[in-house]
Amino acid sequence: MGEPEEKLVERAKENPEAFSVLYERYVDQIYQYIFYRTGNRYDAEDLTAKTFYRALANLKRYRYRGLPFSAWLYRIAHNLVANWHRDRQRRKTIPLDSLVLASKARESAEQILESSERGEVLREAITRLAPDRQELLVLKYSTDLSNKEIGRVMGRSEGAIKALYHRTLVALRKDLQRRGF
Repeated sequence: MGEPEEKLVERAKENPEAFSVLYERYVDQIYQYIFYRTGNRYDAEDLTAKTFYRALANLKRYRYRGLPFSAWLYRIAHNLVANWHRDRQRRKTIPLDSLVLASKARESAEQILESSERGEVLREAITRLAPDRQELLVLKYSTDLSNKEIGRVMGRSEGAIKALYHRTLVALRKDLQRRGF
């Protein structure tokens, strides 16, 4: 993986060109997170660029606190996405279409239809969740962050994240059971 992250960040503070290594390391993860939160490729690209611009502009203020640099980037991305949603005043959705596996091409038409219907039901159930629960699911399933790191991004403790995750899954299960699934 190369140079330790902590040293790389310190080097980037003195030499902005060194920031490119951090950018390359995290751009795909941040883009994916933002894409799931916006559902729009163009807005995701724009917000990803803004995330890294803000990170570079504020790099001198970054302090290592035992969590990966990516937790700070996710926090910046979270704030930008929240502002994006607030500006558009629309309900957040999580487009799960991009998670469809290539193996679907080998399934029968009936299996594809059934799977598509299940996906739509799940998508609808997720959109009925509170925004913080939607964000938790995106962070859990689109990143490799630990509960502690997710807590940092969401401004909560690790224990609170575990509890919220459990309550979110229970709520999803109940919602789907009420609808016959």
